Amino acid sequence: MWKTCAIITGNMITKEKKTETIKKMARSEKDVGSPEVQVAVLTARIKEVTEHVKENKHDYMAKRGLMQMVGRRKKLLKYLERTNFDLYKKTIGELGLRK
Repeated sequence: MWKTCAIITGNMITKEKKTETIKKMARSEKDVGSPEVQVAVLTARIKEVTEHVKENKHDYMAKRGLMQMVGRRKKLLKYLERTNFDLYKKTIGELGLRK
């Protein structure tokens, strides 16, 4: 019954995928904390946890964590939209978030 914690920690984004995502969205070589990079990393994590939740429908802790990540991404996108609209449009276009 309590195996979900082990499943979730094993289902995290890999280091290589995270590095690739950061390089794709970074403003400079050492940029890891800009809003667009944070949104990209959160999107990758959300996609992986979504697959886990589809397979394990009763994993409510994973669902809660997924909803928290979606909320955090929403706040970051709202900030990005408010401060730099062109970068916001570019970010959602590259990540394919909205139509």
